[in-house]
Amino acid sequence: MNETDLAFLSIAEVGALFRKRKLSPVELTRFLLARISKIDPELNSYLTVSADVALAEAKRAESELSRRRGQRRDRGPLHGIPISLKDNILTAGVRTTAGARVLAGFVPQQDAAIAAQLRRAGAVLLGKTNMHEFAYGVTSNNPHFGPVHNPWDPQRIPGGSSGGSAAALAAALCYGSIGTDTGGSIRIPASLCGVVGLKPTLGRVSVAGTIPLSPKLDCAGPLGRSAEDVALLATAIFERRKGEVPMRAAAERSKRKLRLGIPREFWSDEMCAEVRAAFLAALQTLERGGARRVEVSIPLARAAEEAGNQIAWPEATLFHEQSGWFPARAAEYGEDVRSRLEMGTRVSATAYLKALETRQAFIEQLDSVLRERDIDALALPTTPIAAPPIGEETTPLNGKSYPTRALLLRFNRPANLAGVPAISVPCGRTSKGLPIGLQLIGRANAEALLLEIAARLECSIPRLGRPSLAS
Repeated sequence: MNETDLAFLSIAEVGALFRKRKLSPVELTRFLLARISKIDPELNSYLTVSADVALAEAKRAESELSRRRGQRRDRGPLHGIPISLKDNILTAGVRTTAGARVLAGFVPQQDAAIAAQLRRAGAVLLGKTNMHEFAYGVTSNNPHFGPVHNPWDPQRIPGGSSGGSAAALAAALCYGSIGTDTGGSIRIPASLCGVVGLKPTLGRVSVAGTIPLSPKLDCAGPLGRSAEDVALLATAIFERRKGEVPMRAAAERSKRKLRLGIPREFWSDEMCAEVRAAFLAALQTLERGGARRVEVSIPLARAAEEAGNQIAWPEATLFHEQSGWFPARAAEYGEDVRSRLEMGTRVSATAYLKALETRQAFIEQLDSVLRERDIDALALPTTPIAAPPIGEETTPLNGKSYPTRALLLRFNRPANLAGVPAISVPCGRTSKGLPIGLQLIGRANAEALLLEIAARLECSIPRLGRPSLAS
């Protein structure tokens, strides 16, 4: 195999090579560090490369996996696997900036819960990925550390706020990553970069030690190049739930005729024709495999974005005020983040409480529709457009212009507001070669089923291939 093939192996394939002693964690880590040094200057997907930490962890993994039978310590599928973490996840001894100037020199003393779980699983931390400042945006156009570039077209955004994680994965600069998602920040970059991203059920993954945006909505979750890789990452960070459907049972369920709900509220002119066509083609592929399309109506989905804003804006501002950064150090923020923090000061208590009421009503309405219509998952595009150019604030679409940020958020806010799991999986490319994502939204704690449906789709449609930048 050549070096590019090695970089694009799955987590399971790498693990198998480790255990057959055909590849060592140290060799692989050195290989990826060299690859990052070569490719990342054009992508800017990493803010901090923790080479010394990565090599120390790789040496420990190699020692544990190479011991004689009976003395070997095998920590599981992530043992020795080089990964990255979004830079708002605290890492002991490794700089954590959250993409912000006010934290440019911050080195935590303790790991976030997620980082500690991954260390126990034997994962190797290559470094911390670039992101939209304080996770407060969807472009990853960072004014302090420079924008992240999309590996399919470096003149375009990777999405955000977990843009560095998705770009690094798509360019094979790690084998998995962990991001955060408050309004689509895992799924949007997964869609625009052609990888798989899972936003779990609210509370399913601990966010302790993760710099918050909106505590009522914040989630952390895995990104990988396949549903299988995402599932392996999830096993290390998910909180186990009583009565949870195991992965094997979910797989058996996915073989029956699935019922996929198509929410009519999301079908309008505010969607690129190529995205619509790719989504419908993927849906037809699932139907040929036995899935059934069911049109549903969830009226309160139209209110999800505004309700999410009325919750996130004041919660974000409160955190920054309590941290002593805003407004005292307002000049050190990027313009877009600073303006949103200022908006948070203008949200009234009644508006915030009404948004919470809308949220509860939406949770009940969504659950009712899924149960009464016996829907396994909602299916819709992840974003109505493919990756726009860096710096584009408004996007032309079907003869009109729309705010780019609103377009990217539009299909993603509902899952955050309801606190339910959602996954983005690649389903095609535009005529310009840009990835398109299909999103599945499920019932609370139904991550296993979403992963199985995503894997089923992956087996039925052509893979995207590899970005030219990664070869």
